[in-house]
Amino acid sequence: MVCVILADGFEEMEAIAPIDLLRRAGVEVITASIMETRRVVGGHGIPMEADCLLSEVSGCEMVVLPGGLGCLQNMQKSAALTEFLHKCDADGGMLAAICAAPTHLSALGLLRGAHAVCYPAMAEELTDARYCEDQSVVRDGRIITGEAAGSATEFALKLCEAMVGYEAAERVRKSIHFTSHTKGLD
Repeated sequence: MVCVILADGFEEMEAIAPIDLLRRAGVEVITASIMETRRVVGGHGIPMEADCLLSEVSGCEMVVLPGGLGCLQNMQKSAALTEFLHKCDADGGMLAAICAAPTHLSALGLLRGAHAVCYPAMAEELTDARYCEDQSVVRDGRIITGEAAGSATEFALKLCEAMVGYEAAERVRKSIHFTSHTKGLD
């Protein structure tokens, strides 16, 4: 099971793309709020109802942290999230984060020299990782990181690959007609 963490200020694309594509791949996904209620509001004002509160989650195979500066600030304040992330890591679970969120994993010492990316303006905050400036999504063992909202679909597909394998992720990619570049936007 995959647990996507939600907090006020989350970047909507970075949460919804992983939830959607993982479910299309047949992965059980739950959303867990670290706020006092299940209702959270994204950084662009989109409200969302989490499946549960983090305190109701007993464990998972992968934790996904979407970015968003407001979400990051809420994650940094959450002792329960810190404990949950350390437990997931100690249990051999995968840790995935995108945009601002990889800096939170780094601050907790959970990247441990892994190759990683984050929002480029925050790269200096990846203090315990090796920043890969020329990539939008990086997997290094049990750590998967993504650069920003623009790489949310690629990030989500990498999560699918990690959970159910390349062929299943490729089926999802083809079903949504995702290509790595768009003509006319270069």
